[in-house]
Amino acid sequence: MRTEISSLTSLDSTYTGPSYSPSTLNSAIDRAKAQLIRRQSQEGYWVFELEADCTIPSEYILMMHYMDEIDEALQAKIANFLRTQQSTDGSYPLYKGGAGDISCTIKVYYAMKMAGDSIQAVHMVKARDWILAQGGGARANVFTRIMLAMFEQIPWRGVPFIPVEIMLLPKWFPFHLDKVSYWSRTVMVPLFILCTYKVKARNPLKIGVAELFVTPPDKERNYFSHVKTPLGKAILVVERMGRLMEPLIPGFVRRKATDKARDWFMERLNGYDGLGAIFTAMVNAYEAMDYLGIPPDNEQRRIARAAIDRLLVINEDTAYCQPCVSPIWDTGLVTLVLQEVDRHERDPHTRQALKSALSWLAGKQLKDEPGDWRIRRPNLPGGGWAFQFGNSYYPDVDDTAVVALALIQADDQAFAENIDRAGIWIAGMQSSNGGYGAFDADNTHYYLNHIPFADHGALLDPPTADVSGRCIMFLGKLVNQHPEYRAVIDNCIDYLRNEQETDGCWFGRWGTNYIYGTWSVLIGFESAGVAKQDPSIRKAVVWLKSKQRDDGGWGEGNYSYHNDKIRGEFDAGTAFQTALALLALLSAGELGCPEVEAGVNYLLKSQQADGFWKDESFNAPGFPKVFYLKYHGYDKFFPLWALGRYRNERLAAA
Repeated sequence: MRTEISSLTSLDSTYTGPSYSPSTLNSAIDRAKAQLIRRQSQEGYWVFELEADCTIPSEYILMMHYMDEIDEALQAKIANFLRTQQSTDGSYPLYKGGAGDISCTIKVYYAMKMAGDSIQAVHMVKARDWILAQGGGARANVFTRIMLAMFEQIPWRGVPFIPVEIMLLPKWFPFHLDKVSYWSRTVMVPLFILCTYKVKARNPLKIGVAELFVTPPDKERNYFSHVKTPLGKAILVVERMGRLMEPLIPGFVRRKATDKARDWFMERLNGYDGLGAIFTAMVNAYEAMDYLGIPPDNEQRRIARAAIDRLLVINEDTAYCQPCVSPIWDTGLVTLVLQEVDRHERDPHTRQALKSALSWLAGKQLKDEPGDWRIRRPNLPGGGWAFQFGNSYYPDVDDTAVVALALIQADDQAFAENIDRAGIWIAGMQSSNGGYGAFDADNTHYYLNHIPFADHGALLDPPTADVSGRCIMFLGKLVNQHPEYRAVIDNCIDYLRNEQETDGCWFGRWGTNYIYGTWSVLIGFESAGVAKQDPSIRKAVVWLKSKQRDDGGWGEGNYSYHNDKIRGEFDAGTAFQTALALLALLSAGELGCPEVEAGVNYLLKSQQADGFWKDESFNAPGFPKVFYLKYHGYDKFFPLWALGRYRNERLAAA
């Protein structure tokens, strides 16, 4: 297994300048651009695969057995994929090259057993031995234990008490749906129903995994040994009291709560894009609809299943399931890339691609639709964009900033209303500390991360530096026409100054990691007019330069989320993070420095024959420390962005 560690290196002090010709740079840009434009859909958007760890494809198999809707051919392809992802020690990691994760490994083992793999097969023995060495099935996380309870592998006392009556709690209560993130809401509400009624999987083959437990599940007394904090233990006591009092809940109260939960998620089913447009919420909703007696031929239930299947990536011999799709994010970023590349070229093919993309994006803006974000901002007009094809209840602040900037740069009066709406919405979504969360304002009830259900630590959507940087990147382009945004920008800059780490970098919540966060903030500072000699920028530049590898590239692994002493480091350079570092340095006015020239050299040398680049590593967290992603587009368009901007800066300086 590859470990994500690298030694700190620096460039040779004798470096004298670029070792490539302008024609080499132009050729690299042209090849990447042509390949990228070929990937554009007829409708105008780009969408690249979005890969997570093996938990999601395993859960797809588990869902088929839960519902007794088993597609043998598809199951075989998913099992083929799962077998290829196993680490040498038998475990399954949360990202390529990472340490094994017990919950992921349990789900994969169970899925492969359901797919027909013998428990005596070498890969199954290795996985089982590894699981048992970690303490066995009782050490799995909450979501995995809920799955095991539904398949009757552990007693329900092994999972947190999450009764559907939570739906009836008043807003002032310490826990309320409005106080958690959008992804938590959409996952939890149908789960309340499944857990309250202790649903049982159909499991037609009656497959179990008793062999994964050190202590027989019925005798296990330490399902909540992970709860360590005083607050967590106190909540656990309250939870146990609630479980004892559950029989006293009047039937009419339970029915009222169940109806409210059903109405809540049915209202947000979101058609063929699914509840919250994320896999786990969609599966929970589909299974809850089944429990509630909604028949298979019901149109909403049929569409809910189709939404799940639209996440599949099916190849000749393998298949996997994506956690969601990212067309608006991909298209917004690719549009910014092509705008940068075409700043001086005026290429008709590029212009046509941009016209098509911008038109598609403009048509996806959410305006007067209902949305959960309105709970905190009831008087704010809509104007955001989602992350997926459709997710009207949950526009994304980050996507909105990227798309709106692309529309501004198009300099087309046809987009004026889109831009104005986006500006008002982004300004209005600012949190009280000056920063921005991804989907909600002031989603900062941090004590909720101590409840036993939240062992993943990702229940909230607080402001982060990377999203905040992109918000001022966008608003900075509007402030001359809209001086009312200056106070919003200044408050955000103050927030970002406070968020800067002592060594000069910024944490990356939605991309790996400190290189991503630092890039996000520096492009925001540039757009907002922060002087390039500002101490915060100079400190960040020193940090970035100190992290450059001796081959000219930059790299950072997801292990930096677990150990921040290796910020900005990895055992290899990546095209993605090299591009981010270059874009950050160019934003800070570092054109012509040896580090930028060496970074450009790295990208030119690592470009593939097809015009793209290829990074094997996962490049973003879904939730730091517990869920990671690989955006398959990042190593294709970010390097082109960096090379395009570098060329434009060279031309401007000539």
